[in-house]
Amino acid sequence: MKPPKFSEALQPQYDLIQGWSDMITMWSEAQTVITLRMLGMAGLWSVAKSENQRMLAEKLPAITEAMIAASLAGLQGQTPGQIAQATLRPIRRRTRQNSRRLTRRGPRIPGH
Repeated sequence: MKPPKFSEALQPQYDLIQGWSDMITMWSEAQTVITLRMLGMAGLWSVAKSENQRMLAEKLPAITEAMIAASLAGLQGQTPGQIAQATLRPIRRRTRQNSRRLTRRGPRIPGH
């Protein structure tokens, strides 16, 4: 059996680092979304009237997609880092979309 190439030997470590990077980015975006939604509830940020319903309705589909992605990645024999990335992908997609959408709306200035 021939030894793996240097890059192949480091792939699992790279996958873990990339997974951590994805998780940190997702966490940051999620904190932005939470903050903007709370500001919206306080009347300080412009949000749609349906925002509270939306934040509840999006959770179950995102978690379901993440569980399916993790299961498929595991069944395909992917590395733990690749499984983590696959798991985060559907959640991260939503946090990124929510963050962009809410950020674009801007602050709500009372009396204007």
